[in-house]
Amino acid sequence: MKHEIDKKHRILIIGASGFIGEAIYKELCSYFRTFGTYRTDKYSFDKNQHYFQYNVEEDDIFEILEAIKPTVIISALRGNFSAQVLAHSHIIEYIVANNARLLFLSSANVFDAYSKFPSYENDKTLSHSMYGHFKIKIENMLLRLPKKYTAILRLPMVFGAQSPRIKEIKAFIKEGLPIEVFPNLVMNVTTDTKVTQQIHYIINRNKHGIFHLGSNDLVHHDDFFKEIIQSLGYSKPSLKNVYTTNNERYLAVMSKHNMLPKHLQLYSNEILSELEV
Repeated sequence: MKHEIDKKHRILIIGASGFIGEAIYKELCSYFRTFGTYRTDKYSFDKNQHYFQYNVEEDDIFEILEAIKPTVIISALRGNFSAQVLAHSHIIEYIVANNARLLFLSSANVFDAYSKFPSYENDKTLSHSMYGHFKIKIENMLLRLPKKYTAILRLPMVFGAQSPRIKEIKAFIKEGLPIEVFPNLVMNVTTDTKVTQQIHYIINRNKHGIFHLGSNDLVHHDDFFKEIIQSLGYSKPSLKNVYTTNNERYLAVMSKHNMLPKHLQLYSNEILSELEV
């Protein structure tokens, strides 16, 4: 069924050739004028006039912004952290000057220094990792802006039939290699399908603020990976237990303040049913 394109928005997904970026493009392109960036030629995106080649370490994002003039920018960018910080400072200049919006895909790792509880939208961020530090730096740049310009979307571990994690599990099993699991890690999870639906809703309803896009329930890393492997049809994989702490450690982004509608919430067992062979 062909949808009528909403001409109100021109959407640019920065990092649209990655796993999540490509899923967002597929979700939105039937509804909005949607553009994306890709880094390498391996996807043959150069034949798609809605995709622009962009290397965050070498190219200036201003050129693409000027060419597309997006009203909504979704950042699913990966790459050198310093180059990303500079690129986001340019994106911020653009959204303020053009009254546009930025949806920034952040991570549960902005809370990885906390371990005793799940984290909620208004909790103070603190990280021990380089990745978490980098995400916090960009979040803080966005939080200094008037709220109408931004939405910060914090993601837990993202799964999906074509996700890198699922592909890695299959490859390890095929090669007879042990899969690392963390028995003391308590987390929540999500799927590419659900994240893209949630982003679609946030754009449509003009939402801003901080959103935690994880499942409503918590799972242990080792139990969840065992269930995933079972859902994929494997019975006796080789697992390697990794203990980073003697106590349970939480890395979960739970919703309390910016709740999405019921049909956009999910539980971890929905992920397993998506993967069942």
